[in-house]
Amino acid sequence: MERLFSKLNDSYNDMVEIRRYLHQHPELSFQEYQTAKYIERFYEDLGIDVRGNVGGNGVVAKIHGEKPGKTIALRADFDALPIQDEKDVPYKSLTPGVMHACGHDGHTASLLVLGKALNEMKASLKGTYVLIHQHAEEYAPGGAKAMIEDGCLEGVDAIFGTHLWATTQTGTIQYRTGPIMAAADRFEVTIQGKGGHGAQPHKTKDGIVAASQLVINLQQIVSRRVNPIDPAVVSVGSLIADNAFNVIADKAKLIGTVRTFSEQTRDFIESELEKVINGTCLSNDCTHDYTYFRGYPAVVNHGAETEFLIECASHVPEVKIIEEKEPDMGGEDFAYYLQHVKGTFFFTGARPEGVTEAYPHHHPKFDFDEKAMLISAKTLGAAALKFQE
Repeated sequence: MERLFSKLNDSYNDMVEIRRYLHQHPELSFQEYQTAKYIERFYEDLGIDVRGNVGGNGVVAKIHGEKPGKTIALRADFDALPIQDEKDVPYKSLTPGVMHACGHDGHTASLLVLGKALNEMKASLKGTYVLIHQHAEEYAPGGAKAMIEDGCLEGVDAIFGTHLWATTQTGTIQYRTGPIMAAADRFEVTIQGKGGHGAQPHKTKDGIVAASQLVINLQQIVSRRVNPIDPAVVSVGSLIADNAFNVIADKAKLIGTVRTFSEQTRDFIESELEKVINGTCLSNDCTHDYTYFRGYPAVVNHGAETEFLIECASHVPEVKIIEEKEPDMGGEDFAYYLQHVKGTFFFTGARPEGVTEAYPHHHPKFDFDEKAMLISAKTLGAAALKFQE
């Protein structure tokens, strides 16, 4: 492990250079063609067994130790977001309207350099190391499911993954056994009323009034119908009914999200949404179209593998705090891997130096402490090596 850590320390500048290159050249979910080629070429130049176009734009590299052992998978995602980069830094995104606003460039750089280090040590290693570079984490249906269907987990005994977390102090590893991130679903409702002149509301069926009532009524699902000790969220993020000031809208469209940890609660809320929508539209004499999109399931960490990760993190010199994390309502398609093999997903603190409050993920000025990449690489590397003991 000390030898691996030393190699990672020596390659830290390479890690930063890779991350900054990727940050300048981001690509959206399902469009990461050049990023995938970059990853493939990196491994090919090192003589590492690599396969591209896995489940789409995914890339899988394999490093085989000289001695027999187990097969462990490590995963990093590499897609960006449709956000304009507003940071004033030399490595600012060169692609208008697209940026790495969630740290996936850092995930990729960490795993690439870790793979390089493991490959240099393969003569003394046991087992096989599967490095999963996943496309399209940000946008459902995501890349994980397709990559699994294309065989990325074949023969894998366990999988580990991490997320750089810019709002948590660098040097912190956060873990949780059981549900750590929520199922993330989406719903859309289009209410059809009858438009008319703003001075004659009695001759209309006001789509805005019906939509406004629906937003309020939807809040009762969680507050009055879900057990208060069972976390759940129903949020409306968009309400569109664009008209002139003196026109009553005939149509209004709502888009929202549902977040849950329990599959039973997930099913229940989907059913209750339909009831509330039907009732609200009926009372306003409006018709509607309603669609519910199932996104990623909840990320549910396995107990033994989470305890194992805690032990591995304790061997990383830069890790100062190891703490249990509260469940997060954010979604992650790492969930699919954990439905097939045992493993755990954890958070690596990456708050930039000199700030008390960092910009959150998906913010136009998002950034992270690049030293956290070294911590994540060492923690994943420690897990990879100790898993063979």
